[in-house]
Amino acid sequence: MPDAAAHDLLTITELHAGYGRSTVLRGISLSVPARGRVAVIGPNGAGKSTLLKTISGLMRARSGTIRFDGAEIGSSGPERVVQAGIVQVPEGRQVFPGLSVAENLWLGGYTRPKRRGELLEQVLEIFPRLRERLSQPADSLSGGEQQMLAIGRGMMADPRLLMLDEPTLGLAPVMVEQVMQALSNLVRHVGIAL
Repeated sequence: MPDAAAHDLLTITELHAGYGRSTVLRGISLSVPARGRVAVIGPNGAGKSTLLKTISGLMRARSGTIRFDGAEIGSSGPERVVQAGIVQVPEGRQVFPGLSVAENLWLGGYTRPKRRGELLEQVLEIFPRLRERLSQPADSLSGGEQQMLAIGRGMMADPRLLMLDEPTLGLAPVMVEQVMQALSNLVRHVGIAL
């Protein structure tokens, strides 16, 4: 019988990581199926952001394995992780305030220069509100629109796995609904795992 993990896009086994002498992640194991959705839920300080940073290559794991599409990436830096197909959208949106919406999106596609136009159109189909605001400065958008922009910028790297840290934090209920619908469309129509 085939191993179920062979069908998973991301598999984490017994992951330990932390800051200095403090261990934050202790024996974390999880998997994300291709075209699937996984939510990591817990209180502030539980290690959710640390987990994403470790998967993204921004932090080094102390032990354990991180496999993406069958390849070990636990010791990879962020550049290699993005090239492999994993993109993290950090908490707090972090758009480039002095740049327009279009410029923010264009920067997200720097690793896929030949596909930027196609990827931009895909983002604008998922987030039609951004199409109306392409020339606006990113910092003039509402919080929900900035979150759409941050997710769209991540999409411009053409990921197979898009990791979102607190994607609905501080958003009005109507914007939460729009962002969650867009994320469902990403999985269903674009084939990105979340």
